[in-house]
Amino acid sequence: MIQLTTTMQINAITSGATGIGLIAAASPIAGLFGVTQTMPFIATGIFLVLFAIYVFAVSKGKPINAAGVRFVIIMDVLWVLASVIAIIALFPLISGIGSFAIGAVAVWVAGMAYLQSAGLKVMA
Repeated sequence: MIQLTTTMQINAITSGATGIGLIAAASPIAGLFGVTQTMPFIATGIFLVLFAIYVFAVSKGKPINAAGVRFVIIMDVLWVLASVIAIIALFPLISGIGSFAIGAVAVWVAGMAYLQSAGLKVMA
């Protein structure tokens, strides 16, 4: 099993990279989703960069803050739930690639939540 700190750092890196990508390439990504508005992608990117900073800070705690980890897990689970709702609600409005991308990210985030939960149990 991957150590909790490593899982948290992977979460931080992938969240931050995704956020930066959404901000930097909002227009082409909007095109892949079959929409013209870029603000939802930029806003999501900003959120992800801030989230990544928080996750990384929690991962560096000595000892790691269990409440901080729980908050990250809750945020990850909420992301997955919001993704399911988004896929259903936006299905007629976005491309199949967009729906697939939302689903793929949700699967990754669910994996992070699972690994962080497992790491938290080992820590306790």
